[in-house]
Amino acid sequence: MSERASVLYDIPGPRARRVNLIVSIIFGLGLAALAWWVLSVLASKNQLTGEKWSPFLEAQNWTTYLLPGLWATLEAAALSVVIALPVGASLGIARLSDHGWIRWPAGIVVEFFRSIPVIILMLFAFELWFFAFDAASPFAAVVIGLVLYNGSVLAEVFRAGILAVPNGQTEAAFAIGLRKSQVMTIILLPQAITSMLPAVVSQLVVVVKDTALGGILVGYSELRRAGSISASNYGNLLPTYFVIAVIYIVINLLLGNLSTLVERKLRTRRGGPVVEIEAGAQTDLMAARQEILVLDEPGSASVMPQQERGFDSRP
Repeated sequence: MSERASVLYDIPGPRARRVNLIVSIIFGLGLAALAWWVLSVLASKNQLTGEKWSPFLEAQNWTTYLLPGLWATLEAAALSVVIALPVGASLGIARLSDHGWIRWPAGIVVEFFRSIPVIILMLFAFELWFFAFDAASPFAAVVIGLVLYNGSVLAEVFRAGILAVPNGQTEAAFAIGLRKSQVMTIILLPQAITSMLPAVVSQLVVVVKDTALGGILVGYSELRRAGSISASNYGNLLPTYFVIAVIYIVINLLLGNLSTLVERKLRTRRGGPVVEIEAGAQTDLMAARQEILVLDEPGSASVMPQQERGFDSRP
């Protein structure tokens, strides 16, 4: 097999490369034709004129509608994430408890809120907040709905990440006398965080997008709702939603890049420093004069050369 062979498949031969090139050209031409057709339709509907896109060059449009809506979206998403992460971690760990009176209630809470659409949770939170405080708060309704739903989803993510750690890690930790809380905080969670980080970031992206549901039902002035008001004012609905979509895409790409950076840092820190050994270094450990740690009694230790213990490596 060639040294350049992939793990999943061999390097394609000349015929396969020709087929791949032809398929790529056909797909590219089809994609270009689709783009041309979409632009033609938009042009025929006067959606590409300067009049439709010029409002995005006006500072008033951004300061009055888009930027406040973006800030409201990020504010609700950030607060929801800050609350949902510890809630999800607590519920996920509780579902792994050996005590049924902890495990069963946590499982009921997770399954209940995970099964209800987040928009309904926002509506319930809006009504309960109004009955409790005699005042409407769309922001509180959005945050509570997002925390209840995404906290339950993140609980399953944390639970799956912890269960993915090999059982030998837990057995070894108990063997050296660690308590359950120490095993969870010192052994399991640090290893589980790296593996479950992509799923956590994916759920954070869902949180950012789900803030738009608050503008539909409870009247929260997030980015989509603010953009809708701007489009009604300037008469450019499609261009406005296109810009809003681009903003969401940029936010999600930034979150993805952040997760990649954090995951790389965690893997590097867990792996430790890399030690380089020169080619001419002595690698025969039996020939080297090593000192061996000898336990005289529990709690004490002494160091003795090999020769004194009868392990002379000389021929």
